[in-house]
Amino acid sequence: MAGGWHHYRFRSSWTLTAPPDAVYAVLERAEEYPAWWPQVREAHPRDEGSGTARFRSVLPYDLVVSAHETRRDPAARVLEMAMTGDLEGWARWTVEPHTVAGEGSGSQAFFEQEVELCKPLLRRIALLCRPFLVLNHALMMRGGQRGLRAVLAAGVPPHNAV
Repeated sequence: MAGGWHHYRFRSSWTLTAPPDAVYAVLERAEEYPAWWPQVREAHPRDEGSGTARFRSVLPYDLVVSAHETRRDPAARVLEMAMTGDLEGWARWTVEPHTVAGEGSGSQAFFEQEVELCKPLLRRIALLCRPFLVLNHALMMRGGQRGLRAVLAAGVPPHNAV
């Protein structure tokens, strides 16, 4: 993967009060992300291990990707996918047990992503807009964390909610 202004590496860590297996159970159903993650506007399975998704955060643009599962490991609680389209690269969720201060046992969900921005308009303005694109991603992740916390607090993951 090339570097430069079009290359992004992200890492987020979400502290959650739910058990790791409950967190993993929600995260492994990517087709249901739009039910709880506001910035994931659409997610459509194509077959058992692939699909398409459309994202939009604060900035007025959509990103559309095709995703193919490269790792699904419930024992290690790891989900990984390869992406093509407006972003090319990979993303990975890793869920681990974690003691939450004042709450007892819970989980830590780590999101890692390394991508190349391929959307032509965004590539042309990447130098000027890079700080805004990074902020936009951070706001998207904050929305996802809030949505996941709400789903887990309700106690029943959304199944076929979309």
